[in-house]
Amino acid sequence: MKKFLFLPLVLCMSAGILLSQTSKRSVTLTPSLAIMAYYTGNGTEINQYHIDELTHLIFSFLHLRGTQLAVDSSTDSVTLRQLSALKNQYPHLKVMVSMGGWGGCAPCSAAFSTPQGRYQFAQSVKQILQTYQLDGIDLDWEYPAIQGYPGHLFTPQDKENFTNLIRCLRHELGKKKTISFAAGGFDEYLRHSIDWRKVVPLVNYVNLMSYDLVNGYSKVTGLHTPLYSSAKQPESVDNAIHYFDSIKINMHKIVIGAAFYARVWTDVPDTNHGLFESGIFTDMVNYKNFDSYFTPANGFVSYWDNDSQAPYYYSQEKHAFGTFDDVHSVQLKTDYVKERGLGGIMFWELTCDKAKDGLLEAIYQRTKNASSTVKSKH
Repeated sequence: MKKFLFLPLVLCMSAGILLSQTSKRSVTLTPSLAIMAYYTGNGTEINQYHIDELTHLIFSFLHLRGTQLAVDSSTDSVTLRQLSALKNQYPHLKVMVSMGGWGGCAPCSAAFSTPQGRYQFAQSVKQILQTYQLDGIDLDWEYPAIQGYPGHLFTPQDKENFTNLIRCLRHELGKKKTISFAAGGFDEYLRHSIDWRKVVPLVNYVNLMSYDLVNGYSKVTGLHTPLYSSAKQPESVDNAIHYFDSIKINMHKIVIGAAFYARVWTDVPDTNHGLFESGIFTDMVNYKNFDSYFTPANGFVSYWDNDSQAPYYYSQEKHAFGTFDDVHSVQLKTDYVKERGLGGIMFWELTCDKAKDGLLEAIYQRTKNASSTVKSKH
């Protein structure tokens, strides 16, 4: 009997055998377009949003305790039960949990470096999904094998360990549970963090973080969530999709990201309306607060970059620059998803949106009513 007790751990340890077994029955998707919201709020606040317009709601974040996924507080526990109960009203909705986040995955490299650690994690995920009647797990490890949050451990072995982690999760959770992961949208991540050909067949979605492509560490302004590349900013949604296409990745599993927030730099000179100029990152502004922040009274004027198909603000008075998504840019991203045959669109995050006439509404209406109008520029 003892050898059977250890069989699951052996399978999580046996990378080659498990891959050959699972790759023959890789996870498939339903044909509907995914609209996925990360969510940091509670179970009461959620009622102000149009949950009927979502396919997936991802509670963010749970974290590691040792090698096990844990619910951080009794408040989070109550929230998870409330979110799970939404499925009674919205049977199409899948409710998931996300692990980690920027600054939230310090133990990940070490915890997932051994078969035992990966197995213990997979078992803890399985238990949480059962306890709260949830539909899946999203991994937000920023980042395997490359520098992420300052001071967090990363090693070259993270890449293979991430593959084995996904493999172990799929074996323990079975085919019916949803597995996704938040993927960096920039070239270093795309080329060095993930073994795409091994990982993608085992997951339901790759949630491409095609935002923060110009981040808070940058001393030069740019467009943080552009649809297309430009001469001065090569990283974009389209750049990542072209990379996936070049390595023959299943595009139906790629979900691109929209930003429901702006990044703001100050001390930006009045050249080219502040775009691609020096500056000091100072603020993040939620979409629901745009009308009170980016006002004419503060000197802000809206602009549109035709190369990147992205909006921005500049205030000559305050020497301030803001980059963000708006209704038009998320509509274009939604069109792009449809034209390229991608899996859907996700966003960070729902509490940043307006409760009425927000960006979620713009995405949802575009999936319903608009034909694909975006044509590849390359």
